[in-house]
Amino acid sequence: MKFNIKNIIGVIVFLISQGMAAQFYIGAQAGIGNIQSDVKGTTAGYALGGAIKAGYIYSLTHHIGIGGGVEFSQYKQDVSLSNSSVTLTNYEIDPSTSAFEYRITASNYKEKQSLHAIQIPLFVQYKTNINKGVDFNFRVGAKYFLPVKYKIEATANNVNGTAYYPDVNLTIDNLPEYGFGGQSNYSATGEYQTKGIVMSMLELGFTFDMGTKNSLYAAMFLESGYGSILDQDKNESYIGYNPTSVTDRKANGLYGTDKNAEIKPVAFGVTLGWNFK
Repeated sequence: MKFNIKNIIGVIVFLISQGMAAQFYIGAQAGIGNIQSDVKGTTAGYALGGAIKAGYIYSLTHHIGIGGGVEFSQYKQDVSLSNSSVTLTNYEIDPSTSAFEYRITASNYKEKQSLHAIQIPLFVQYKTNINKGVDFNFRVGAKYFLPVKYKIEATANNVNGTAYYPDVNLTIDNLPEYGFGGQSNYSATGEYQTKGIVMSMLELGFTFDMGTKNSLYAAMFLESGYGSILDQDKNESYIGYNPTSVTDRKANGLYGTDKNAEIKPVAFGVTLGWNFK
């Protein structure tokens, strides 16, 4: 799905230019952040995520407003193979341009992932007074989620890479000068190639007046992405092939093994903010 970020920015600029019946807000959110994946054979752990945000709400009526802004978010999680002894196969080309099956087995492979992103929200807010100085707030809308960097830190006790040439029924498992063989204490970093997607957003909370022009905002939030943030044109071995050595193998990551995988951020937790006019 294509999403025109220029249109969102244009709407936000228009709202900011309207100075009447408006308020600015700053805040932070924290909770459980997960980069969901449908890549088979992988297991992901949940971790704390968060964001800092700033924006603007323009009141259309006493109850209804339109808001926009900018946010910087962070997701972190650990990913591993469900079966630590499984052998995964990918197709590669050696320096002589011969095709072969590259088979990787990694003992105790673990992957620390960290994702940083810019989010541009556009939402509708409904609010109503429920007590003196206390308003109920409901926000629903969408965000443009633009990954800035999706980093991988991969480790394994042992990595073994072998080659199988089906044309001649030949298996090579101990030729380190050509990239085939074992390696102990594997450690490498890498980065996923990404693209922007749309996220839905929902917030439910309260504002508490702290003066004539200021209020404290507290809410629960839920966000979910649509589409995949991964942007690659081919399947890759999660530990790359190095044609000259069994060391310095690139960390392509488990999510890179399926170019058609759906990798999307999902988060829920609490938001605290400060509104001021």
